[in-house]
Amino acid sequence: MQRLIRFFFQGLLILLPVVLTVYLVYLIFTMLNETLFSALGSLLRIVFPALEAGWISDLAGGLVTLVVIILTGMFASFYLGRFMLSLFDRVLARIPLVKLLYHSLKDLFNALLGDNKRFDQPVVVSLMGGEVMVLGFITREDMAEFGLKGKVAVYLPQSYNFAGNLLLVDGDKVRPLDVPAGAVTTFIVSGGVTGAKT
Repeated sequence: MQRLIRFFFQGLLILLPVVLTVYLVYLIFTMLNETLFSALGSLLRIVFPALEAGWISDLAGGLVTLVVIILTGMFASFYLGRFMLSLFDRVLARIPLVKLLYHSLKDLFNALLGDNKRFDQPVVVSLMGGEVMVLGFITREDMAEFGLKGKVAVYLPQSYNFAGNLLLVDGDKVRPLDVPAGAVTTFIVSGGVTGAKT
């Protein structure tokens, strides 16, 4: 019974973020579709009566969502946009649970997509006296602030999963790879099925 309860909570921890994320994206997409695009859909149905309303709404929703994302990025590149985002960050920083979730997600996306990418230095880590080697990415080279001098943080993505492990290992156990980060990511995520093409 104890294992069943543990499996339940483990499944909940895995499924809740996924389901909530999908649901939030769905809500946002639906809200945009219902409010902003209904007029566009009506206009397009008048001009092109052969097109189905659902298809038009979906297409318009997708296109406008793309435009909104691009415009948000453009706005954030200007002084006023940076100021507004900074203000928004400060407001969210005052809400305990939201602060944790928002800043963790923000840091993750900045590490993946931002100017200071952290998953761009692929390495191979020797474990168990060199008998086992794992592929990963250095995310931090100095762990002194945690009292772990000489250690580096290496993120190990898991195959067929959007998760991974973070190891703190001796720097001399890590060897940089002369392979593009994208090729290593593809190799790891595919479980080694897709070769690391350079």
